[in-house]
Amino acid sequence: MWRHIPRRSTFDAREAHVSRKIAGFLIILGAFMIFEWVNLGFNLADGHPTAFYVVHGVLIVVNVVLGVVLGVIGWRAWRGSGEVRGRTGDGG
Repeated sequence: MWRHIPRRSTFDAREAHVSRKIAGFLIILGAFMIFEWVNLGFNLADGHPTAFYVVHGVLIVVNVVLGVVLGVIGWRAWRGSGEVRGRTGDGG
């Protein structure tokens, strides 16, 4: 009744490669996000209700974490792209 349908392709994240240009963009984007949101946190004016600070505090924390994650992904991709370019054609 049911027949097995084979997969057309498989994806292995260890085999995904990111160019150095994209890796550099991710590093710069992560650094910019961290700088921008920390700067916003220091520049919040006084006199707002507590909910304003809670919402902006959550936004700052989430975006700083995302900036760090993007930076780490970019850094690993940058380092990994150098290893890929340095490989020889001996199959390994």
